[in-house]
Amino acid sequence: METKSIKAFGTEAAEAPLQTLDIKRRAVQAHDVEIEILYCGICHSDLHTARNEWHGTIYPIVPGHEIVGRITKVGEHVKGFKVGDLAGVGCMVDSCRECEHCKNDQEQFCDEGNIQTFNSPDKHLGGQTYGGYSQSITVDESFVLHISDKLDLAAVAPLLCAGITTYSPLKHWKVGPGQKVGIVGIGGLGHMGIKIAKAMGAHVVVFTTSLSKTDDAKRLGADEVVLSTDETQMAQHARSLNFILDCVSAEHNIDAYLNLLKVDGTLTLVGAPMDPLPVTSFSLILGRRSFSGSLIGGIKETQEMLDFCAEHNITSDVEVIGVNDVNDAYERLLKGDVKYRFVIDMESLK
Repeated sequence: METKSIKAFGTEAAEAPLQTLDIKRRAVQAHDVEIEILYCGICHSDLHTARNEWHGTIYPIVPGHEIVGRITKVGEHVKGFKVGDLAGVGCMVDSCRECEHCKNDQEQFCDEGNIQTFNSPDKHLGGQTYGGYSQSITVDESFVLHISDKLDLAAVAPLLCAGITTYSPLKHWKVGPGQKVGIVGIGGLGHMGIKIAKAMGAHVVVFTTSLSKTDDAKRLGADEVVLSTDETQMAQHARSLNFILDCVSAEHNIDAYLNLLKVDGTLTLVGAPMDPLPVTSFSLILGRRSFSGSLIGGIKETQEMLDFCAEHNITSDVEVIGVNDVNDAYERLLKGDVKYRFVIDMESLK
């Protein structure tokens, strides 16, 4: 297959810093679009994968799955996009398309495993897929998303991961007016959960370990802010919440939050703690409560989320950086030193 060489930013070893690399992209096929990447968000999973903390990383690796850009070429059979359109690519670039989940627009749960935007088998060129820390990307149009020109493009980029990761469970568990919804953690995921839950019409209660984040939580849309280390404040919300979106990736006390749910309430985990989280059986049994998880969303739902955010003027709070600042950004990310997502201006790669 015909290819072209482009510049990217990645690493060849877990312990090595990210640097400029040359990678191959396939020429546009009949159903492909080629996207010049304008912005790419930095997700915590980029760092985990680049450093092989989740194991299974294949080097060299080019991270990035929060991609916003402009289409520069389209294949002869492409129907949904044209040259010049704004477009996005999220966490997936393909799936089997034949299993029940793919046919139900839930490609994230593909029985054969979806093809992720980076560090997945590249069925076109062999080797592995390379992500959005690069000049361009070529993707089948079925996994490309329409991006509104009404919003700041840099601030839209994290919606492709953080936005859909929080939107999908809020939508699935039918969050809306008349419901009291808890958001645990104010970070890259949590700040999006606050904005989206509020736009859905819920009464939003934010739980944080840092009292200093109170004003920011309210700016983001919180109706109430609770210091989760204060037992009195926590007790005041016992058995009062319909739904809790848990965005914390560190070890924490799940029982403390399960006990805040009403009968038949659900706590959904979208953070990804490395160690198992113990749960007391009676925290579930006594209220017929549910403890669940959620993984991004399918392509159809991701487009729905992008349209919802455009309608409600929702974007991520971002700090835009140049590509040469990525290694420093990774270190700051480990310290929680960002409000609330880093986004790379890919013009800086040229």
